[in-house]
Amino acid sequence: MDEKSPTGSNASMFKDSGEKGDVAYDIHQMRSMSIGDMVEMVDTTHGQFHRSFTPHQVHIISLGSNIGSGLFIGTGAALAAAGPGNMVIAYLLVCSCVWAVLQTLSEMTIAFPTSGNYIDYADRWVDPALAFGAGLAEWIGWTSIVAAEASFFHILIQFWAKGDFPKAASLFAWFEYGTSLIKIVLFILIILLSLAIVCGAGPKGYVHHGETWTDYPAFKNGFSGFARAALLATWAVGDQIFIGIMGGEAQNPRFSMGHATKLVPYRVIFVYMACVIFITLLIPSNNESLLGGSGITASPFVLAIQLAGIPVVSSILNAGIMCGILAISAESIYLSSRILRTMSSQKLIPQWIAQVDRQGRPLRSLLITCLTAVVLTYINMSAGGIVALNWFVSITSASFFTNWMIVAFTSWRFHKALSAQNDTLFDGLYAWKSTMWPLAPVWLMTISTLLLICCIYEGVKPAGGTGTTAENFFQYTIGIILIFSLTAGYKLIMRTQWRDPKTADLITGRRKLTPEDIEQLDEYYRMPGWRRFLTYIKLW
Repeated sequence: MDEKSPTGSNASMFKDSGEKGDVAYDIHQMRSMSIGDMVEMVDTTHGQFHRSFTPHQVHIISLGSNIGSGLFIGTGAALAAAGPGNMVIAYLLVCSCVWAVLQTLSEMTIAFPTSGNYIDYADRWVDPALAFGAGLAEWIGWTSIVAAEASFFHILIQFWAKGDFPKAASLFAWFEYGTSLIKIVLFILIILLSLAIVCGAGPKGYVHHGETWTDYPAFKNGFSGFARAALLATWAVGDQIFIGIMGGEAQNPRFSMGHATKLVPYRVIFVYMACVIFITLLIPSNNESLLGGSGITASPFVLAIQLAGIPVVSSILNAGIMCGILAISAESIYLSSRILRTMSSQKLIPQWIAQVDRQGRPLRSLLITCLTAVVLTYINMSAGGIVALNWFVSITSASFFTNWMIVAFTSWRFHKALSAQNDTLFDGLYAWKSTMWPLAPVWLMTISTLLLICCIYEGVKPAGGTGTTAENFFQYTIGIILIFSLTAGYKLIMRTQWRDPKTADLITGRRKLTPEDIEQLDEYYRMPGWRRFLTYIKLW
């Protein structure tokens, strides 16, 4: 039951570095690999990660990941700037990218489950400079999220303190597992409460007939409003690279990533679109307590419960949202440290950063990321208001859609390398291929280009008619300027070479299914369809 052997594939020439456990490699020296050589190969010069995520942990974290302040609070800012019509369209387009990016990324991750994920893929199949740009964008974006989440944490505290609260600072897989369960329960509570309030529940409740759509502008601020909502949606939904990174460290990447690729898009579209539609039905776009308004900011869901006059529940919901924000902050630190370590391992930045301890933890990259996050959080909290927060949201949004472009282009180069080397990767046992390729990367590139236009347009003509200013322009374009200029500078200074598809590395880190993997997949596909469906929704 072994996989079929790739034919004509080229690999890196490996050589013993002379140190115990070390492997050095030169990706410019190639040789063919036979079925007997087809094993998972990794660079252990700086220590090796452990595959610590079980399929069940990946399943639960996939259900709850990327649900944080962007959904619970940021949706209020989108509604205030864009109105319900623009908001629904913007979130629907961005949510569709979740399907596209996971379809595009998963076929590479399942075959090459490296911790560096798409940064490693950009290096080996496109250009090291593009890998540098991808890693830089991801690290900046996710580190900025920590600062943004701290601001939202303060907003939630203010809900109880009525604006009179001091700005005080207050085993990852299991933490994420637990907080993801909390977010799942929280989401179910939000949906049930929202449905009840729409139908008139609560002492002050009344049946909502869509008056927030008809009595207020549905497409507020025109394309500027749509652009603002689209950027906020990108920041809220996230780039989903987290799933790929986590899949690269899973015990069975074929099962876990294949499962997550089907689960996450449906979960994201259902969660976000259900919440967005309820928000647009329950809260008028001119409510002063929406993010960016003149009142004390609160979550749109908390506002809806308050307006209906339902006691106590708003505080319970507020506490649950705080748990979600803590989880997103932990995800951000986890992902950023892995990205930094990968860039170091690939010699894109100083190599001493890549060292891990005996438990496989990248302590140096973790320390650098945490210190940077603390500095950015201090800047954000010291600046106060929504100004500094808008800068971090803009940087994060730009990093996400930039990396979507990189993933889409890398996929095309990956397929070109497979074709040039006559590699039979997709003919193997339980091989996983993107549905209707190249539909997913083409769609991903198209929407990412639209988001780039939105970013520039919002910088020139922001929603609200404040006019063009240098501060506003750089606020929305600083992320693009940083990523593109530093990537171009790296290319010019380092004089990196464009990878030739005929000699591109299709061996290093390639993982053959183990007997245990095959046994698990056999057992799964022997199940009837209804039992396989239940595996996507069970929480135990």
